[in-house]
Amino acid sequence: MPFQKVQPEKLSAAVVRQIELLILRGVLRPGDRLPAERDLSERLGVSRPSLREAIEALEARGLLVRRAGAGVFVAEMLGAAFSDALVRLFATHDEALFDYIAFRRDLEGLAADRAARTGSDTDLAVVDTLFTRMEAAHARRSPAEEARLDAEFHLSIIEASHNVVMTHMMRAMFDLLREGVFYNRQIMFRQRTTRRMLLDQHRAINTALQARDGAATRAAVERHLDYVVEALRADQDVERNEAVARQRLEQALNKGGTGG
Repeated sequence: MPFQKVQPEKLSAAVVRQIELLILRGVLRPGDRLPAERDLSERLGVSRPSLREAIEALEARGLLVRRAGAGVFVAEMLGAAFSDALVRLFATHDEALFDYIAFRRDLEGLAADRAARTGSDTDLAVVDTLFTRMEAAHARRSPAEEARLDAEFHLSIIEASHNVVMTHMMRAMFDLLREGVFYNRQIMFRQRTTRRMLLDQHRAINTALQARDGAATRAAVERHLDYVVEALRADQDVERNEAVARQRLEQALNKGGTGG
């Protein structure tokens, strides 16, 4: 029978597999810098030559990139998740905006339910810490920081669901959100009432999650994103009304000028 002797695994192969899993599970994120070579070799318990061999293999696979004088980084693998042409379409059509939120509502609801039921205590502690920081940003009246923490809060719940496909897919979606492709969170945060409502909604999500109530966590996420839709539609209505008012004023002024 075609059995062969089992060969001990090379240390570099074990390092490759460990770093691959950290990237796959979202622990190492695109753009993250790896520790310095000496530090990383000590953490992994391997020689520096073995570590170098592993890093070279990961570079060849497109998972790591070396920047002269800066170190080794996780590659920005998600940068091409959407073509530039498609991103421009997203940014200029309201249909994409509301489809995006509907997509998030469905997937984040599932992720929240799963995170509440199966997430580790450490996962839930990360979410709770981000919410505490969000509260502090709210108290400081720092809408930009609050918006950033808002995105991190949602992503931490998705990561707590431990579904690697969902984690990477949603991270790509949130990258577009951070860039203002779908809507500008900071504009929403300018309204004091909206800021307070959003914070209360995140508190409800966090409370249900910490209680490990999957159904309640999912419902809180869905209510939150329903509110986002309502707030964005209301903002669009205001913009349209203001545009109509400006147009009528210009017409009236032009008419008056012609008559004079």
